[in-house]
Amino acid sequence: MISEAVTVDQGARLRADICIVGAGAAGISMALHLSGRGLSVLLLEAGHLGRDKATQALYAGEVADEHLHSPPDKYRLRQFGGSTAIWGGRCMPFDPLDFQQRGAVPFSGWPIGYDDLASFYPEANTLSEAGRFEYDADSVFGPGARPMIQGFDSPVVRTNSIERFSCPTNFATRYHGRLALASDVRVLLGANCTGIRLQPNGGSVRELEVATLSGRRFTVQARSIVIATGGLEVARLLLASRDVVPAGVGNENDVVGRYYQCHIAGNVGLLTVHGSPDRVRHGYEISPDGIYCRRRLSLTAEAQRRLGVGNMVARLHFPRIADPSHRNGVLSGLFMARRLISYEYGKRLEAGAQGSLRNHALHLRNILLDSVDTTGFLWHWITRRTLAERKFPSVILRNRSNRFSLEVHSEQMPQPQSRVTLGDGVDALGLPPLCVDWRYCARDIESVRVTLDAFAAEFAQSGVASFEYDRDTLEQDLTRYGAYGGHHTGTTRMGTDPRTSVVDANCKVHSVDNLFVAGSAAFATSSQANPTLTLIALSLRLADHLARRGTQAPMPADKAGIAA
Repeated sequence: MISEAVTVDQGARLRADICIVGAGAAGISMALHLSGRGLSVLLLEAGHLGRDKATQALYAGEVADEHLHSPPDKYRLRQFGGSTAIWGGRCMPFDPLDFQQRGAVPFSGWPIGYDDLASFYPEANTLSEAGRFEYDADSVFGPGARPMIQGFDSPVVRTNSIERFSCPTNFATRYHGRLALASDVRVLLGANCTGIRLQPNGGSVRELEVATLSGRRFTVQARSIVIATGGLEVARLLLASRDVVPAGVGNENDVVGRYYQCHIAGNVGLLTVHGSPDRVRHGYEISPDGIYCRRRLSLTAEAQRRLGVGNMVARLHFPRIADPSHRNGVLSGLFMARRLISYEYGKRLEAGAQGSLRNHALHLRNILLDSVDTTGFLWHWITRRTLAERKFPSVILRNRSNRFSLEVHSEQMPQPQSRVTLGDGVDALGLPPLCVDWRYCARDIESVRVTLDAFAAEFAQSGVASFEYDRDTLEQDLTRYGAYGGHHTGTTRMGTDPRTSVVDANCKVHSVDNLFVAGSAAFATSSQANPTLTLIALSLRLADHLARRGTQAPMPADKAGIAA
């Protein structure tokens, strides 16, 4: 059942076996997984079916350096489905190495291993509509398929790992019907959780306080409480709930909000592949199950350990769009239309913009002189992207020169100084805003440098290609646009030591018996991978744990069931 929170009586107390706060990828996946298992589930979503300006404004906050991190109300959506309404759909699992303690990555090591998530990844793939859980090109396309770069074979650099792409699936649109029909799941929209109220001893949650923007207020009691509001908002809610623990729920050791990670990303260098353009497979392939897939470059786990680097992948990419010297009409068209593109990607074009009339004239010249390719691209984009249900994932251009930049996507080293805290003032619901102080460190840049040097050495040894980059500008190239996208991870990280973590192996807040965190906030490290697939798998694992916990967990009140 799905309804609006304004229909709940003022001052009512709702009860459920499990209450999930946040209906994004994590919360919706958990609710679906728990349905039919003999438990009552209440799913609270602050947003509505569509975008609402007043609701979105509740995400407003501060950043220590806007060059390094977007304002908190950008690239996050406070609506049913969360940021799945704007994600790009890129799916890939974490690697087994990511869960292990690594000397090169400070504060690494999860309290769970890859095998603990392996059985949940296939369902995560299905929910994301990314096809089979298979991420090796040889297995997907067969050993006879053309390689990424013909003639390149290295024991150090992998070229056969792939990423798969969702439609991209908006979880609210896709699963609205199932949630509406589920008799054991109740979804309340416009329901903003404004406080986690602990028992006087601080050992368990007594109730949640919930409010609507119209002024309706009520409370929720449940055997198990799950906070699934995203990598930033989870920390905000815990920190702001400080009536029993002055530092905030779960924050006895000042860890909530620390170890904040995104990804280190940027376009770097020049890869030149010798021979004809048909020797390179740099675009998208369609798997036998109809999924867009793309290959990447990466170091083997053994090479990462030997070289002492973090996890990183690289994709073959075109030159910088803002520079008209590429003489490509499609790229110039994207530059000229940058203010019509989604916030995060438009920001990257705007940051590289050169405002002179001459610069714009050169882009216009490229469009006119390359009109055939530009027209063909527009037709392809309209038919395969704009009008298609399964959308072509991104801009891929015909390669004429076998010259590429490398689009780097690298793990960020966890560090306690990178953090989110509460800012001054309050929002319309009385909650303090977030202040984001995202930081990278020298080791992040050095890790990428060593990895790129390994790529260059392997290409040179093969004789198939050459790669060069400017070491003096590497840091600038990787930080030009700041923290990458909406990959907010680590703010309530998982671990065994409460001095350096917030939740345990089952995502339970160390100091609170019935409070859990779902999503990327619980990640201990960020991997090379976009977080969505793994946060769904981790949430499904948590759902199984809560189902086993079931009705054996005590109810804060004297009666179970969902009250109207």
